[in-house]
Amino acid sequence: MRAVTKHLDEKARSIFADLGYTVTDRGGEYLAERKWRAVHVTPAEEFDETPDSGEYRCFVAWADDVAELEGRLEAADPDYEWAIIGVDEDGDYEVARRHAV
Repeated sequence: MRAVTKHLDEKARSIFADLGYTVTDRGGEYLAERKWRAVHVTPAEEFDETPDSGEYRCFVAWADDVAELEGRLEAADPDYEWAIIGVDEDGDYEVARRHAV
């Protein structure tokens, strides 16, 4: 059982807002924009399908789920640059994996 007080989607939104991005809800994911960059942010708590679009994409997952998500993304081999941010029990986070095309 996770002791995190925020849901993963709320945490994903706040991570990018704290980094200075303007965050727009896109129904199940967010678009985070700052300067010239637009990042599609996908909370990956219940990750079913690999999205097929977006030049830059960031998946936010619980730290325990990062390895499985990484394996699924590598198997899908999407045609975009992606990263995974792992969130731990305390709500702290770090970029766990990056993949450039």
